[in-house]
Amino acid sequence: MLARNDNEPVSLFRTALAGMIAMAAAMGFGRFSYTPILPGMMSGVPLSASDAGFIASANFVGYLAGAILAAYGWAAGRERFVALSALALSTLLLAAMGVTTSVPVFAAIRFLAGLASAFAMIFTSSIVLSHGAAAGNDHVQSAHFGGPGAGIALSSVMVLLIGLLYPVVGAWRADWFGGAIFSAVSLAAVWYLLPAGPARSQQSGPEPAIRWNRPMTLVTLSYGIFGFGYVITATFLVAIARMDAAGQMVEFLCWFIAGLTSAVALFAWKPFVRPLGLGGVYVAALVVEAAGVLATVMLPHSLAPLIGGGLFGATFLAITAFGLQIGRKLSPDSPRRIFAMMTAAFGLGQIVGPLVAGWVAQGTGSFTLPTYMAAAALVVCALLVLPVIKKLG
Repeated sequence: MLARNDNEPVSLFRTALAGMIAMAAAMGFGRFSYTPILPGMMSGVPLSASDAGFIASANFVGYLAGAILAAYGWAAGRERFVALSALALSTLLLAAMGVTTSVPVFAAIRFLAGLASAFAMIFTSSIVLSHGAAAGNDHVQSAHFGGPGAGIALSSVMVLLIGLLYPVVGAWRADWFGGAIFSAVSLAAVWYLLPAGPARSQQSGPEPAIRWNRPMTLVTLSYGIFGFGYVITATFLVAIARMDAAGQMVEFLCWFIAGLTSAVALFAWKPFVRPLGLGGVYVAALVVEAAGVLATVMLPHSLAPLIGGGLFGATFLAITAFGLQIGRKLSPDSPRRIFAMMTAAFGLGQIVGPLVAGWVAQGTGSFTLPTYMAAAALVVCALLVLPVIKKLG
């Protein structure tokens, strides 16, 4: 995992490709493959809805811990090494999920996986996005944040194929091993493609503290609640399709469509940035996602996961990226600090979401009420940012 030559010319195409592959592995597989694998685990381990929510929340606790740790300057000059090490750890942890049936061990593994995915995302992003920004190339960011969507789509295909080729109760173990193989191949590709470090900036020394004025506070609060609002569907969408007996193909398609739409989401939303502004696009995407979340429980069972998954995928990564852009615009002198702190706020929402959803679903016998709660949270996110839109331009 030695760094590449600092003097080597940086290719934006290779840099964007490295970011996309890293995000596909660390996020699409390292974090979100839990969603399509979960129904098989619930029946094969077995797990209850509250068990599933507890394991998911452990992952998000790890993600929060990683985001907070990344906010400090200990990794300056070592971003590439930390990013690659995190990808290697994520690979090992994906494999580890296939060798146990203990809920506490699952939770411990997913905690460490959350830590690894946060480090991989933050430090890979610090390299990739800095080179894109230095060159004034928005396509680098769009490709980078399209990576998780590509990983989501690929993970859904993997789970479907393994289920068809290995139709037994223990197939969920093979799903985790398959994810580990993908992650290992991705690690090799990222090592080859990723630049030696972030683009050099004019600023020297540590970043100043974040100025917590009213706009910055409202945006961060909105971003944190967004973590709660999106994660219930992100965790339980395929499980909802399974509980509704929508069929194996619908289970596959809902997460596959979510992955495809999220992979192109930033490209699709980009034309709206100029007329609506960053704040306006962020709010519009939140409203569309709220509609998609509601669709998962309000439409007929054969259509609900497909339409809900499509609208969810078309928005959640775009909201993630636009929210971080807004934070960077409001705190331009502290880009790494605001990136990490907003990710931490997001992580808090993610921790609460699966716990609440699993507990409520266990008590009511369905995910309908938790889904309504998620949609309401997304509307609140949009309302919080409305006073900031004019300042953002």
